[in-house]
Amino acid sequence: MIDDETPVLDNHLHLDPDNHRGIDAVRDFAHMGGTHLLVVNKPSWHLGVEAEAGEDFRAVFERTIDIVAEADKELEGRAWPVLGIHPGLISRLVDDRGFSPEDARDLMQAGIDVAAEYVEAGDALALKSGRPHYDVEDAVWNASNDVMCRAFERAADLECAVQLHTEASEEMTEVAEWAEEAGLPRHNVVKHYAGGRLEGPIPSVMCEKDALETAAERGEPFLMETDYIDDPDRPGAVLGPKTVPRRVRWLLENGHADAVRNAHVETPDLVYGIDTEGTL
Repeated sequence: MIDDETPVLDNHLHLDPDNHRGIDAVRDFAHMGGTHLLVVNKPSWHLGVEAEAGEDFRAVFERTIDIVAEADKELEGRAWPVLGIHPGLISRLVDDRGFSPEDARDLMQAGIDVAAEYVEAGDALALKSGRPHYDVEDAVWNASNDVMCRAFERAADLECAVQLHTEASEEMTEVAEWAEEAGLPRHNVVKHYAGGRLEGPIPSVMCEKDALETAAERGEPFLMETDYIDDPDRPGAVLGPKTVPRRVRWLLENGHADAVRNAHVETPDLVYGIDTEGTL
């Protein structure tokens, strides 16, 4: 069982403030023993924002901050917003709205700059960026890498972390090196939707048992997540909000108490500078 002194953090999930379960999902998480959440803003177009300028993303970020404040009241611990630009936006801009890759890059970088304002003000914990997880033309790929590197630059200035949405990989040393070149330590770079093994950034491991066993046995820093998307058309996707507490219980029952402390106490402190024990 999870005792009252064990923090349980879902490192990456989404809450829809308007159209789906929202705070009910948080209550499910808390009821199962979950204590801390990092809530990432949904893709801007999912909240009805078709941005023309960086300032247009502000509505997305403020709706996210609002629902995180509501979530915070339901938890024994804390909830924090993670704000940024979903890398899939570049395809929406280029393929559907007629932007050049360079103009799409500039708009997305401007959105990163606006997200950084909220981190600087203490209203958000970290930034989100990345690059498409699917095949794109070289110009789109290069523009996406430029957006990601802007996030690294802003995070270095702010001394905060960046969560990345990228292609599936176990080897992302080059990306970690780009962060370091921008002045951001690689332990402040997190690959969301990761498997149990990753070179370069810190893996935020999807809560499948095989991946968690791999991460536990490696003994390297890692986090746990569901990537719950709170979508009324896909009610359980990607994993449900009860999953992290259930997997923590499973890890404890299988002798992985050190891995639980790694993922829910030590790595959150390393990556984000948050004290999950002290905020219980």
